[in-house]
Amino acid sequence: MKLGVYIHIPFCRHKCAYCDFPSYSQLEHWYDRYVDALRREIAGQGILFPEAVVDTVYIGGGTPTVLPEKLLTGIVREVWDQFSLATDAGVSVEANPGTVTGETLVALKAAGVNRISFGVQAFDDQLLARMGRIHSANQSIEAVRLARQAGINNISIDLMVDLPGQSAADWERSLQTAVGLGVNHLSAYGLKIEEGTVFAEQFASGLLSLPDDDEQAAMYDLTNSYLAAQGYERYEISNYARPGCQCRHNLKYWRYQPYLGIGAAAHSFLGGERIANTNSVERYVDNIMQGFSPVEYRERLDSTTAMAEYCFLHLRMAEGICLYDFSQQFGVSFAAVYGSAAAKLAEQDLLIITQERVRLSPLGMKYGNQVFCAFLP
Repeated sequence: MKLGVYIHIPFCRHKCAYCDFPSYSQLEHWYDRYVDALRREIAGQGILFPEAVVDTVYIGGGTPTVLPEKLLTGIVREVWDQFSLATDAGVSVEANPGTVTGETLVALKAAGVNRISFGVQAFDDQLLARMGRIHSANQSIEAVRLARQAGINNISIDLMVDLPGQSAADWERSLQTAVGLGVNHLSAYGLKIEEGTVFAEQFASGLLSLPDDDEQAAMYDLTNSYLAAQGYERYEISNYARPGCQCRHNLKYWRYQPYLGIGAAAHSFLGGERIANTNSVERYVDNIMQGFSPVEYRERLDSTTAMAEYCFLHLRMAEGICLYDFSQQFGVSFAAVYGSAAAKLAEQDLLIITQERVRLSPLGMKYGNQVFCAFLP
């Protein structure tokens, strides 16, 4: 079995204004104990999956690079020691440009990291400050240079669109800067106001000025036209890559393939079951060190839910749903289950249906959530 491994680092130097992810600041006193527990879980999971070939590893957060270099590289080496990694395994680490040095990147490369994803979000210092980011635009540019100097050439950048006070001109400058850096992967995520965040409080108080619909539409159209002209393929709703440079780990999520989550708040998908570890750093460490499972939630998917998940995850990708694969997976044809709903969406120019595949149209890519709702039980 080919397996993806995700490792969660739930620490940040500062919580961003838009973020509702399970990540925590001012917990430096937990770093050593957390990594000890993490390495113990990695070793235990390696024993449970002796036949698996791990072809993707993704260390995310939070901000993995807030950890001291020795702790972070120790995690990477533990994965190499405890699992059977494919010779061409993709090993990715998320990084905040304000938390990396040339020495850190050289050490990560030596430990086996071959891909890095920088959470840049914007190349505009005013926007970065508004979001609560701890880095500057110049630090982002320097971080990319240092990664290349360290020998890590597979570089991704995350950018955010529809930010408070952001204009289409601002967005165009960020895209141009990212492309000018020569990175081979870009993620362009639209801002969502999530409950419990600083932005949510500001929005509820009328203190958050978001781009209007016309400005958002202009930024959306600019993203797709500009990146396509620069040689980036839109292979997923929010992700663009040069040929052959798609994020192999994230493709596992969208292709409904198995992955193992390790660490506090990490999620797994194994054998048709969704599994989640506790979000609490303290509870996670205590459970692991006492020999107990950190798992807090399990759900065995029924066939209706599984088919729906399969559809809307695959539809996120430009390749869409392979009808043959669907029937092989579930023992029933796509048309028998979703034929009527899919036909209506095709009539609305949201889906494209062929003999072999069902995929989002360009309009469907823009209104994906409307399409996905049609597949929910």
